[in-house]
Amino acid sequence: MKPLFVLLTVISSFFVQNSFAAKDDVAPIVLQSFQQAFNNAKEVSWTATSNFYKADFALNGQYVSAFYDGLGELVAMTRNITSFQLPIYLQANLKKDYTAYWITDLFEVTNEEGTTYYATLENADTKVVLQSASANKWSTFQKSSKQ
Repeated sequence: MKPLFVLLTVISSFFVQNSFAAKDDVAPIVLQSFQQAFNNAKEVSWTATSNFYKADFALNGQYVSAFYDGLGELVAMTRNITSFQLPIYLQANLKKDYTAYWITDLFEVTNEEGTTYYATLENADTKVVLQSASANKWSTFQKSSKQ
C-alpha cells in the first residue's frame, strides 16, 4: 500500500501547484543524499511539497527530477521521454489503439519497484492518461472529457 501511495503522490505532484524552495529550505540530509547520488548535476532547482522534496536538474544532457522524503531517501526519479524511448510493444500499442490522439506528455517514473511509463493523450474531445508498469501493456490511469 505504501508504494502505491508514494507513486500516486509523486504523479499527482506533476498536476498540483508546488511551492519553490530555496536550497536553504531543503533539509541538509536531503541535500547531502542528493549530492552523493548526483554530484555531476547541473541547473538544480528545488521544490517542496507537503510530503517530498523535488530536485529538477540536468544530468548527462537530459532533464531529470528526483523525489526525496524528509529523511533523505530517494523515493523516485522521473524524466520526460519521447515516444521512441518507449519499449517497442508500448510504441506499437499507442500507434494501433490511439491513432486519433496526439501525445501531449510522456514520462517515466523509476522507483524501487521498477519503471512505470505515463502517456497523456488528447484529441478534440477527450484527455486520457495511460499507465504501463510493464513493457507491453497500457492501462487507463485517468480519463476526462474536454468541455
